[in-house]
Amino acid sequence: MEGISTKDLQNSLQENKTLNIIDVREVDEVAEGKIPGAVNIPLGLLEFRMNELDKSKEYIMVCRSGGRSGRASQFLESRGFKVINMTGGMLAWEGVME
Repeated sequence: MEGISTKDLQNSLQENKTLNIIDVREVDEVAEGKIPGAVNIPLGLLEFRMNELDKSKEYIMVCRSGGRSGRASQFLESRGFKVINMTGGMLAWEGVME
């Protein structure tokens, strides 16, 4: 499983790259702020909402500290998805939030 640092992700966003970011935190956590454009799919619902994802795209997984997104990445990877885990999670995020 690949990883991306918060800084590298921030730089990609500033370069207006098209990114598919999935935030696997709970709804109340995301309400406090998320990376612009990120889609919230709580970890517990990921299995049921996998059909919303496209195997031809690459997804960047995000959570609070990197643990849940790591589990989400392993889960999706084992089902044939291309995923990258954002290391450090939102605790390490210094970029803009919405």
